[in-house]
Amino acid sequence: MLKLVVFDCDGVMINSREANRVYYNHLLSTFSCPPMDEAEVDYVHIHNVLESTQHIFRHHRERVDLAAVDRYREELDYAPFLRHAELEPDLHEFLAWLKPAYRTAISTARMNTMDLVMDIFELRPWFDMVVTASDVPNPKPAPDALEMILKRFRLQAEEVIYIGDSGVDRDHCAAVGIELIAFKNPELEARFHVDDFMSITTLPPFSAPSRG
Repeated sequence: MLKLVVFDCDGVMINSREANRVYYNHLLSTFSCPPMDEAEVDYVHIHNVLESTQHIFRHHRERVDLAAVDRYREELDYAPFLRHAELEPDLHEFLAWLKPAYRTAISTARMNTMDLVMDIFELRPWFDMVVTASDVPNPKPAPDALEMILKRFRLQAEEVIYIGDSGVDRDHCAAVGIELIAFKNPELEARFHVDDFMSITTLPPFSAPSRG
């Protein structure tokens, strides 16, 4: 029986692609580098900030000190960039439907910006646990975050489902045997595919007697 729903953040709870574009292009511009191409935008949308920074500066390492980029990034206020992100319109409705029948958690590649996201979009009251890339030895797609969540709630993989949108999420789930709901990505390998949150309420895992 399903007991816990785990969410990815970017591309699932919030549409942050444009926020990521503006943020990482700002880093590049600050160090006199050209903006990202679309493939790089795709990359930073699903990887953590350390991996993303290394990736977008990979062609500029002879003249850019990555340590200086990291120092600048750590002092940069991320809040203005979130103006370019949008909360999925039915997320709060879905969370209200989920609670209190199911426990909820987040496993995200975000690091020190997750607290800001939780507060700006008023998500904190809805989640029982949040695991970021800063909280585990190895970020997604490694299993570390999901293993931490399973241990915290004393659950087995078959009692959990994950909502994600990328191959990183697919591999993250596969590493521990958790089933995936593919969010707004019909090409992602998964048993279930949805284009909005409230469609999830009709999926078989959520039709158990525990919902009355």
